[in-house]
Amino acid sequence: MRALVFAGPGEVRVEEVPTPTAGHGELLLDVGANTVCGTDVRIIRGEKTAGIDHGVVLGHEVAGRVAEVGEGVEGYAVGDLVGLAPVVTCGTCHACTRGMEQICPNASIVGYRIDGGLAERMVVPAHAVARGNVVRAPREVPVEHLSLAEPLSCCLSAHRTYRVEMGDTVVILGAGPIGLIHTQLALRAGARRVIVSDPSAPRRAVAESFGATTVDPTTVDLGEHVRDATHGLGADVAVVCIGMPRLLADALGIVRLGGRVNAFAGFPSGAIAEIDPNLIHYRELTVTGAANSRRSDYRDAVQLIADGAIDVARLVTHRFPLDQAVEAIEASASGDGIKVAVMPTL
Repeated sequence: MRALVFAGPGEVRVEEVPTPTAGHGELLLDVGANTVCGTDVRIIRGEKTAGIDHGVVLGHEVAGRVAEVGEGVEGYAVGDLVGLAPVVTCGTCHACTRGMEQICPNASIVGYRIDGGLAERMVVPAHAVARGNVVRAPREVPVEHLSLAEPLSCCLSAHRTYRVEMGDTVVILGAGPIGLIHTQLALRAGARRVIVSDPSAPRRAVAESFGATTVDPTTVDLGEHVRDATHGLGADVAVVCIGMPRLLADALGIVRLGGRVNAFAGFPSGAIAEIDPNLIHYRELTVTGAANSRRSDYRDAVQLIADGAIDVARLVTHRFPLDQAVEAIEASASGDGIKVAVMPTL
């Protein structure tokens, strides 16, 4: 079968690999769609190296149908439409036993160490099946929409830490797919105002269609705009959705006394942000990070997509066949469109 294999930074190609089968306790999936993540781009560029095996099949935002049920597996049938929570945790470490499995230091991640979804077929290992990482869709939805359960689950995990309360003003820095998901979650949680900052007019237009107001930070001073909109108070919450270190400093400067800042984006390895620590100290700000998601977040994400509660349809703007997976990643990196899906059956 064909798969996109990562041989090292700058070395990625679609090639023929052995077609897998489901062993004891495993599931074999026919991949329907794998959406491209900014993390995939960072892996290929060599900006993210921790936990990434050379020779792995990339892709962690995956959905498809069960093609084969391994011996000993119950609860799944051939043809089931499923998504896959890609963080396969140990279940026994300090993080896992205290409700923080999303940052399990022993986790194996699909598309990092476990062959991922940028392939015609993929095997879900027995320990992932046993831990419930494969989630059946409660109803039929487009498979490329279901693949977005993974980024949505990560946003849900972050949303739990930075909290949006009724009547809040929330600033989202970045209107890529992640920023647009955070926008919808903030509005759904009761934010009175969501301000989205992004230089791309088409992306700002999508944010506005969801109910946000927008700012082009290349022509408008974001801090001044936020202060004007909040009568000088500042935002209640700011979420950094682009991996540019200087945006963390911007976020700290636009929230109110006691405000909350979430560093959601992944930043390049070794990146340094220059911040004023007195902003945190004297203004008593809460700063949180966000990485990956729990299985419960993933299940919630699948349900939200199936219910139509979060609009992911407008996020998928490009679809590529598997043979053009490299081009799909390049399109994602270029910023054209919003979310790029690789679909082996195209």
